[in-house]
Amino acid sequence: MKNLMNQSKFAAAITLALASLASADAVAQEAAKVDEVSFNAAITSDYRYRGVSQSRLKPAISAGADYVNTPTGLYIGTWASTIKWTKDAGGDGDGDVEWDIYGGKRGEIAPGISYDVGGLYYAYPSNGLPTSANTFELYGQVGYGPGYIKYSHSTTNLFGTSNSKNSGYLDIGANFEVATGLVLNLHAGRQNVKNNGAYSYTDYKIGLTKDFGFASVSLAVINADTRAYVSPAGKNLGKTAAVLTVSKTF
Repeated sequence: MKNLMNQSKFAAAITLALASLASADAVAQEAAKVDEVSFNAAITSDYRYRGVSQSRLKPAISAGADYVNTPTGLYIGTWASTIKWTKDAGGDGDGDVEWDIYGGKRGEIAPGISYDVGGLYYAYPSNGLPTSANTFELYGQVGYGPGYIKYSHSTTNLFGTSNSKNSGYLDIGANFEVATGLVLNLHAGRQNVKNNGAYSYTDYKIGLTKDFGFASVSLAVINADTRAYVSPAGKNLGKTAAVLTVSKTF
């Protein structure tokens, strides 16, 4: 009888321990749903931003991190990439990095209609330009299904262009899943540079992104309809080109 009682107590202890582990796992999973942290890294054949090469038509590497509070939709993040444009624009410093810091809030306005509002600071350490390249923009985006429309508004001079405060960029696009893990990326944008009309332009992108699990690979044809942005060798930094990017989020 005593042996049977001891076995019963042992079984009860095991059951309690398993229940405690299950409860702890549930709490951990719930916490993961509340607070999400992710990291990303990429290498690209040409860092294009708003259609214009930031890396003198050459490869660039980048990495970033993001935090999201799921219940509220509040998020913050940071991202950095190698660049060449500040030196090419006449900067006398050692600036060869872009460092972005951003934060905002996203969620749903109504079922199927999403929103995203926030601010983004582009920092270019040691850029050495007469008008600092450092830029701050406020942005707002509305999405429906695979499509979206976004507007970004600078509260500072725009990327080293003097007297360009209150410039704006309109971004319209869509990302359609055309097969399992294969997404068609479409984009058109219009950059308006305040008081500097010669630097205003329209850009376009059409591409495909494939998720292979271990990494995502995208190939896109990109063009900026302008010749105002050129390399020291006189190459058009907005010329039509195919850009290959390999990225991983983890």
